[in-house]
Amino acid sequence: MDQFNLELSDPMHQFHLMHMEIALEEARAAEQEDEVPVGALIVSAKAGIIAKAHNQRELLKDPTAHAEMIAITQAAQYLQSWRLENCILYVTLEPCPMCAGAIVQSRIPWVVYGCMDPKAGACHSLYNLLNDPRLNHRSRVVSGVLENECSSILSEFFQKKRNNRKGSPKL
Repeated sequence: MDQFNLELSDPMHQFHLMHMEIALEEARAAEQEDEVPVGALIVSAKAGIIAKAHNQRELLKDPTAHAEMIAITQAAQYLQSWRLENCILYVTLEPCPMCAGAIVQSRIPWVVYGCMDPKAGACHSLYNLLNDPRLNHRSRVVSGVLENECSSILSEFFQKKRNNRKGSPKL
């Protein structure tokens, strides 16, 4: 895993920042829908941004409706292929085991995420599924892109949830 410490003049630094900003826009859209604010997008080497998504578990009543899963499905439909071999996945939160499994299965070679997930992270925090030599595919991982912004939106969301719960009568 590469910590995001590229020089500011490095073109990849600006590329990662630009795309993580778009993922953050998706996270904000999730927050507006009272979803956990996680956003994702997939960039194809040939076609640019081919998928943008945010969490929709509450809306769709679907435990698999994570931002990454939705974006992977959109990208596969766009490319008419389950193999996303020339793509980069940007996501504001470190992918969970389910999403990491989908990343492995779709052959995404690069994953760039904003903040770590100490409770469910499967790229570094709890597991390292994207670099497990027992699996048939591995992804390069870059972490910490706009880490503070990605972490803040989640912290604020859950703080509001806790505050609202404190004022609600217990059943």
